Amino acid sequence: MAPGEVAELRRAWRKSTRSGSDNNSDCVELSTCGDGDGFHVRDSKLGDSSPVFDLAATDLVSLLRAAR
Repeated sequence: MAPGEVAELRRAWRKSTRSGSDNNSDCVELSTCGDGDGFHVRDSKLGDSSPVFDLAATDLVSLLRAAR
């Protein structure tokens, strides 16, 4: 990449199949980190406007257990 160029970062987001197909459902989306060690999490309702949180795999497991 040449100096001054901006790399576009695109993530493949996944939403739970239990969240429904409408965009008004309360859900989060996950994407794997580029290095394969952890996950990005965002609010599905906000889409690209959502803040993105980086979680280690162990933290994501803890979050999912707490959400049950």
